[in-house]
Amino acid sequence: MAVFRFGKIFMRIISINLNGIRSAASKGFFPWMQHQQADIVCLQELKAQAADMTPEMLAPGGYPGHFHYAGKKGYSGVGIYSRRKPDAMIEGLGIAEFDAEGRYLEAQFGNLSVVSLYLPSGSSGEERQAVKFRFMAALMPHLRQMLLNSQVPDVDESRLLPQTAGFASDVSQPHLAELRKSRREVILCGDWNIAHKEIDLKNWRGNKKNSGFLPEERAWLTEIFDEVGFVDVFRKLHPELEAYTWWSNRGQAWAKNVGWRIDYHIATPDIASTAQSASIYKEQRFSDHAPLTVDYVVGE
Repeated sequence: MAVFRFGKIFMRIISINLNGIRSAASKGFFPWMQHQQADIVCLQELKAQAADMTPEMLAPGGYPGHFHYAGKKGYSGVGIYSRRKPDAMIEGLGIAEFDAEGRYLEAQFGNLSVVSLYLPSGSSGEERQAVKFRFMAALMPHLRQMLLNSQVPDVDESRLLPQTAGFASDVSQPHLAELRKSRREVILCGDWNIAHKEIDLKNWRGNKKNSGFLPEERAWLTEIFDEVGFVDVFRKLHPELEAYTWWSNRGQAWAKNVGWRIDYHIATPDIASTAQSASIYKEQRFSDHAPLTVDYVVGE
């Protein structure tokens, strides 16, 4: 996994809400994808079940896929394509209400977890907004644990002692090495259905009371970034860029670039610090969302 460029080894990850994998396929998504030199591609909103998937959708050109389908036909669902076979896959959060909707899929590669995540939308009314809030509440402790798993306790290494017969320090060098090896970096890719700040949507003034920009939703993301410690990778690389990943199909939203940035790479700090570039592809339109691509440096 990863590509050697400019004297460094890069890992390229793409995330896109397809708004239906069959629809995206008909609009040329797979030929485009196969020219991107991606290592991992995270998909959201498959709107398909296993019986609907063609061979191209299951494994396009050397990218075997894994999928978490929704129980309801033509609804939700997430997937991950990868060049390298994952060491393990985790399907769902272990919460029946949300797992039935196909919203979480995690691929593990060594000590790296890449997640394709699709948060519920609350735009259809109060009932679905309540589901969204329940999902957010359920996801938060999971995110906190992920962040903890990425960390090693702060230790003054000058005071560490080797383990010897008859004596062992509280935190030995071998133990610290094991802790470091056990750290798990995480990149959560997907459609989070929330614009975090005013810069993240064109008409923020008119959307303060609308799902996707509610104060409670924005505060939840702020907690993830500022308190829990995850990083919004695109915003880290482009702190002042007004850029969007989703446009309504109503009116002239796409043509006038009246959009929302609701698709993210949200990562643990160490892997986030290796991100070198982040881009939103708009030259072709496969969906009402645009692909978000990030290159991470994983070696030299």
